[in-house]
Amino acid sequence: MKSLPISIACMMALAGCQIAPDRLPRAEPAPSPACYFTVGDDPREVIEQSVALLENWGFELDSTDTDLGLVSASKERELPGYNDPYDGYRYASGMRLFGGFGIGRGAGFGVGIGGGIGRAPVESERVSVLVQNGHVRLSRDLRRFDQLRDMREARSASDDDFCRRFQSALPGFGSGEGRP
Repeated sequence: MKSLPISIACMMALAGCQIAPDRLPRAEPAPSPACYFTVGDDPREVIEQSVALLENWGFELDSTDTDLGLVSASKERELPGYNDPYDGYRYASGMRLFGGFGIGRGAGFGVGIGGGIGRAPVESERVSVLVQNGHVRLSRDLRRFDQLRDMREARSASDDDFCRRFQSALPGFGSGEGRP
C-alpha cells in the first residue's frame, strides 16, 4: 500500500473542517428598536408620506406594493479615494490595463481589457419600508463596490440615527423635515 504525501493528508484534514457554517446568516449589527414604530390607521397615507420623504432625500423608487404595504428605494454615490483595506491597490487612482481572462462552460473564452477606466467606486444604499397592522418597519443596508463593480463591503445600516430621523421627518411624527 502506498502512503499519501503528508501535504495531501493535511489538505484533506483541513477540508473536513470547512464543511458547513455553524449558524445561518443574520443582520449584523441587529436592527435598532427605533426602526419599528407605531403609526396611524391609514397605511396608504403613511406609504405616500414615506415615498415623498425618500424621494426628497434623493432616493429612487425601486418598487412599491400598496397592497403589501412595501416601499423599496435606493441611491448610489461615488466614493472618490475609496480603497479596499485588503488590497494595496488604490481604486480611485490609476487603472488596470488588463482586467483578466477566463474560460467558461462549453466553448466560452473571454478577455477583459480596460477594467473600469474612468469609473469611481460607489456606495449603494437601499431602504425598505414595510407598513402593516399600524406599524412601520424600516430596513436599510449599505454596499460598497470598487471601480470594477466587485462588492467589497456590505453591512446592515438600520441604525438608531437613521430610523429616528426617518420617523421624525414623517409629517405625523415630527417637524416634517429631516436629512438622510
